[in-house]
Amino acid sequence: MIISLDVVAGARYAVIHPLAEIKSVSAMAANAKAARDYLYAQGTLWERALYAHHFEGGSLARLHACLATYQNDDGGYGHAFEHDIRCPDSHPLALEFLLSVLRICAIPAGDLLAGTAAWLERQLLPDGSLRNPPAVLEHPHAPWWQRGGQDVPIAIVGNLHAQGQSTPVLLDAAARWAQAHMNPSQIRANEWLFLCYRPYEYYFALPESDLVRECRLATLENIVFLAEKMPPEQTYSLFFFATDPASPATQALPQGLLEDALERLYESQQDDGSWPDQHGLAHWYPYTTICVLLTLRRFGMMDI
Repeated sequence: MIISLDVVAGARYAVIHPLAEIKSVSAMAANAKAARDYLYAQGTLWERALYAHHFEGGSLARLHACLATYQNDDGGYGHAFEHDIRCPDSHPLALEFLLSVLRICAIPAGDLLAGTAAWLERQLLPDGSLRNPPAVLEHPHAPWWQRGGQDVPIAIVGNLHAQGQSTPVLLDAAARWAQAHMNPSQIRANEWLFLCYRPYEYYFALPESDLVRECRLATLENIVFLAEKMPPEQTYSLFFFATDPASPATQALPQGLLEDALERLYESQQDDGSWPDQHGLAHWYPYTTICVLLTLRRFGMMDI
């Protein structure tokens, strides 16, 4: 597999992939009302505000107000914002998810990150990993978080850096952790497409260097390798990286693979109007549905 160095460097172009021919806009628009009805019936307040902002001209200020209710006085986020950990206390996973939502859904941060970097610095452990509060395990949580929560710093720090909110302390801690756990060979060894978000959100946010370029290349190669063999239920997660036609991940994908993935994405809409997540967890369907709608619109496949 050959990936252009311009892609590795994060070069951005207009529209490389002419995808409107895959399906007609009128055919796509037939599914919009079912998706809208599903969102208003099943989405949380912030998910409904996110949908309204993107597809109905809803207020960004209202979306910010909804998201801000999940922030604690210490500057961190909690209150079950990330659905799988329900504790009210601030914890790294909630912040990581917020930053991911801002990136994927192209939401300006406004004041949502006020105090967040200082909170994150207070959670750092000597190896650069992150401390989680005991409340994570004292409240309902998904079984895969039984070990105590998210402790990997790099996606959080990368996204904070992209927002202009990182600090030297955070960047040093993330670099220390990445040196031990996320070098090019370790990136290429990843076997789950979803987890590509960690190096993608970190290395594509950092300034250019030889190491960064090597890690970006390894990340794109891993994304393409896993996308070529992904099961249908993982298709939507590819577009957490290939967020629009100009993204580095999109530029790295073979044309046929991208077109097949977009077709599969459209065809996986369910009878209730939603798009499912890969684990079949209904509480993730509203956000997944919003992400899919944004993807189809950004690639010219839905007029909504």
